[in-house]
Amino acid sequence: MSAPWDAIVVGGGAAGLFCAGIAGQLGKKVLVLDHAAVLGEKIRISGGGRCNFTNISSTPAHFLSCNPHFVKGALARYSSADFIGLVKRYRIPHHEKHQGQLFCDNSAKDIIAMLFAECQQGGVTIRNPVSVEKIQSVHGGWEIKTNQCVERAKAVVMATGGLPVPAIGATDYALDIAKQFALPITPVRPALVPLSFTSDEFAHLSTLAGLSVPVRITSGTKAQRYGHGDFQEDLLITHKGLSGPAVLQASSYWIEGESIAVNWLGAHDVKGKLFNCDALFDDPDNRLKQTETILAMVLPQRLAKAFAEQQSLLGRKWAEVGKKDRQALKAVLQQWTVKPAGTLGWKKAEVMLGGVDTKALDSQTMMAKAHPGLYFIGECVDVTGHLGGHNFQWAWSSGFACAQALAAAQT
Repeated sequence: MSAPWDAIVVGGGAAGLFCAGIAGQLGKKVLVLDHAAVLGEKIRISGGGRCNFTNISSTPAHFLSCNPHFVKGALARYSSADFIGLVKRYRIPHHEKHQGQLFCDNSAKDIIAMLFAECQQGGVTIRNPVSVEKIQSVHGGWEIKTNQCVERAKAVVMATGGLPVPAIGATDYALDIAKQFALPITPVRPALVPLSFTSDEFAHLSTLAGLSVPVRITSGTKAQRYGHGDFQEDLLITHKGLSGPAVLQASSYWIEGESIAVNWLGAHDVKGKLFNCDALFDDPDNRLKQTETILAMVLPQRLAKAFAEQQSLLGRKWAEVGKKDRQALKAVLQQWTVKPAGTLGWKKAEVMLGGVDTKALDSQTMMAKAHPGLYFIGECVDVTGHLGGHNFQWAWSSGFACAQALAAAQT
């Protein structure tokens, strides 16, 4: 079969553009196809418009996958330090925020421009908007039918992302192609997403919408497919439920029907040890203080009042509170459990959990084991990062691994 392209990348987002640029610079003739009129929209809106493009400490421990070892090869071959080096070469001003998160100083558009420049340097052809209508294996190569023409290539790279933010054209097309070629799919659901609650579960906190509190939050169990998550981050109370970094992190591990646990004093941990409630409660200087006043020493005043009121301790002096009530209050503060009704869905999710089952892919190349020349990279794979730049790092690392494999393939 005459194949004018060494590779056709379907999807012009972070993973697709990065992979195409590298493969082009390694001597491959690459075509990128995308249905969007404007490429890189998810990059543009990420990080409040400044793109949290990686995390200094991105390691395999920061990713969820049914096969947690799958990410190791790609991350080792192309680390966050490698991408940071690329950003520096393009002289993109950036800064570090919370827990190693790196953001552009000016705009996420700087990262988009860098990806386009990398593609230009590699002689990559980009066509958009183009609708891909059919992908099939033909005579040892690949044929892609679009709404404009039929393209042929020696390899196809699926980099169409996932379902979050449908308003910017998100699709599950990569999963459709995986199913077409009988590749297993790990069930998908929204992740890094706010959680909603029933009115009964949330009654005493609903009036505190807008309040942000540093907490320790846990979700999931070791027996579940993605295990157990434990994070110290800020929790945001909203009109619909709970959000903020703590809840977004917990949502990736949460399974419908189960509870999450919040330690409202978890941010007061000292060298990994839980805050000692007894030291606060047994302080003789607090005996004549009202319960809500004592709680306000370690919690925002409105939240302190809400917990005191929930436990029927509002306005009561601490000396009047019995041991049983003190223990009940301590349990609520450090082991508050609540059962979410659900998530706020794909419109509010940052990433997709699940995707193409990693058992079907080669971790060194991202190629489908049963279909030589068919690759899957980025968010469509069952690899999901924690909040804080890790998902972008997976886009870079998986894209790099794929590009290297394309370059090594026989021409």
